[in-house]
Amino acid sequence: MKEIQPNYGPEKFQNAEQIWFWFLYSKSVRNDIGLHKPGGTTRKICELVDVETLITKLYLCGKLTDAQLAVMKEFGDRHHAPHQYVWRENHAAALWNTAMDIIETAARERGWIE
Repeated sequence: MKEIQPNYGPEKFQNAEQIWFWFLYSKSVRNDIGLHKPGGTTRKICELVDVETLITKLYLCGKLTDAQLAVMKEFGDRHHAPHQYVWRENHAAALWNTAMDIIETAARERGWIE
């Protein structure tokens, strides 16, 4: 009988939203070292600087717009994605979804998403 070996490699993301929220959370923890609680963290497939570089490249080549980045920042700070059925968030949800599609495509190419 063949024994299954557990996979202890770096954990991949499920989608672009997970990458974005992980990135913002990790940056806030890094900036507020005193609030960080040790333990319970898993190693991810990429580093913070990798995500930052990806977002910057997508912006500089014109794939992400200022409006999309503003929505990503605003709702990232709120810790949730905008909802398309909430009237106030409808336009933001369209920008968010387009930005997440762009990021997800680029992240898949890099092997960050399962």
